[in-house]
Amino acid sequence: MWQKLANWNTLRNQMLTGFIAVMIIVLVCAGAITYNSVSTLLNTKAETQMKQIASQANGRLEAIITQIDTLTLQAVNDVYLQQLFLSSVQGKAPNFSERQSLLKIANHIQAYSGVSNVELYTTDFARMFPLDEQRLTDLIEPNWIEQADKEKGRLVWIGNDPKNPDSVLAIRRINLIDRWFSNGGYLMVRINRSYFDFQSQLPDTGHRELMLLADSSARPIVNDGAALANISGLMHTDSQQVTLDQNRYILVKQLSEQTGWTLMILYPVSDVTDGISVLRLAIIVSGTIGLVLFIILSFLLSSMITRPILRLMRAMRNTRQGVLTPNLTQSYTTELNDLNVTYNQMVDNMNRLIKLVYEKEMIQSRTELQALQAQIDPHFLYNTLEALYWSLQEKEEEELADLVVAMSDLFRYVIGNPNKDVWVNLSEELEHIKRYLSIMSVRFGSRLVWEIDGDEMYSHVHIPKLLIQPLVENAILHGLEGKIGVGLITIRVEPSPLEPSELRITVSDDGPGMNEQTLQAVLESIERGGAATSINSSSGPSSPPNINAPSAKGKGMAISNVQRRLQLYYPSLPDTYRGLTITSSLGQGTSVSFDIPMQTNDFEASYSGEKRLGGK
Repeated sequence: MWQKLANWNTLRNQMLTGFIAVMIIVLVCAGAITYNSVSTLLNTKAETQMKQIASQANGRLEAIITQIDTLTLQAVNDVYLQQLFLSSVQGKAPNFSERQSLLKIANHIQAYSGVSNVELYTTDFARMFPLDEQRLTDLIEPNWIEQADKEKGRLVWIGNDPKNPDSVLAIRRINLIDRWFSNGGYLMVRINRSYFDFQSQLPDTGHRELMLLADSSARPIVNDGAALANISGLMHTDSQQVTLDQNRYILVKQLSEQTGWTLMILYPVSDVTDGISVLRLAIIVSGTIGLVLFIILSFLLSSMITRPILRLMRAMRNTRQGVLTPNLTQSYTTELNDLNVTYNQMVDNMNRLIKLVYEKEMIQSRTELQALQAQIDPHFLYNTLEALYWSLQEKEEEELADLVVAMSDLFRYVIGNPNKDVWVNLSEELEHIKRYLSIMSVRFGSRLVWEIDGDEMYSHVHIPKLLIQPLVENAILHGLEGKIGVGLITIRVEPSPLEPSELRITVSDDGPGMNEQTLQAVLESIERGGAATSINSSSGPSSPPNINAPSAKGKGMAISNVQRRLQLYYPSLPDTYRGLTITSSLGQGTSVSFDIPMQTNDFEASYSGEKRLGGK
């Protein structure tokens, strides 16, 4: 039987393993395809965005160049400048005032562009404006002058000023309109390099792209703060990805036809891979969640399929632990039905044997309860006769008749039919307490005062007979007897603060009380179930009681007897709520309380059933 169940369990594990392996393969393939597609999309989007930025930057650069080209063209075609340079070519040198008048033309160029300085030179490279003796050949290489002559009036961009790195130079030849557009001199403009740093004017993409503008000689005009040592290599490479300072960049280049300069945009590869990393993390997390959900659903499906087997296995495990419950489930498999029938027959046979043993144990418990009850009756009768004796010795009055009547009722309640009166109503128990206190008041007279505080709504609650009276007796003998003056005995019935469905019954007195050492000795004696010490002992704090000796006024069985009866009569109550609770302090009295359920408990019903069974 166990071998068949093991085979079913092995088959289930193999099916789960196969399902999980298939799910892992599907998730890995789907994740790889998704990752590849999205990463390609991100790279394409990044390249497109970079091309747009490069196009906008190049357009901005072309606009700056066109503006400077237009302003310088207007200047060289100015009528006054044409006449002045024509006179210079014809051999008539301009005077100081004529040269100074060129300032107006220079200011016009500087006012509408980023040009910081305008310089005019004659055909023999002598400076006409500004007014100094600087020559053109001292500022630039002769090949740039030759290039300007070849362009025949078009603006030639030289690039960085060799003598001033913060300036960019451009030159154009002055063509004399009245002399068949022949060479009349040269106009050179000086522009601040910062004028070409227009990256801040481009749209903010939220990324750390770098912009580099280099002239035809691979000298940087705009460097964006990057330490680029090999600009020539960047200008001539065909690769779309380059490495600079151990960082990888995507490179996009734009060549300006007007200037021959190269505009380069460097986009960090890490900005693209950051998005891919987030995608990879999202795929891993979603795949993990999907795998976990698949495993959970697989286990649920497998459990639904193999539930009859698991129930039978669980029932068999419970049998080994002493819990014999039949397996009532039905299965469509013949083998499992045979197993269920065999197992249920075995459980029925074992339950019958256990029932016989249980009934024997219940009879034994009943005998123990009756023995404990019998311990109270002689003790109580002895104390009652002792009270009668003291009454006859001290008073000799007509009250003895009432006392005898009260004793008669009391004996009738105590010495009743044990097979009939084990459980009584709470009202009956409290009435018995009143009779007992009336009898004891004959002995103590005005020294004994009592108070019973209980709502009538609890009068129907069932309680074992003589459960409260031993506590009252103990309070009188050990609390009131050793006290000088009036003593108060209080019996209080109220809902338990721990459980609303239970009642708390408290018996308290205002006797001498006990110190902490004496109280602890009493509690330990009760837990051991031996002879109880005298509660409310008047011994001092330094003299602990003899917890193994009986009380001076009786056998000392009351407290441990009540504790044991509570444990036997109410076995279903939690351990934290069952048993006596004793509180006491020197000079303040003693209080003993316990909790019982308001409803009839299971033990009462089973105990009454045993009585009926035993009477047959």
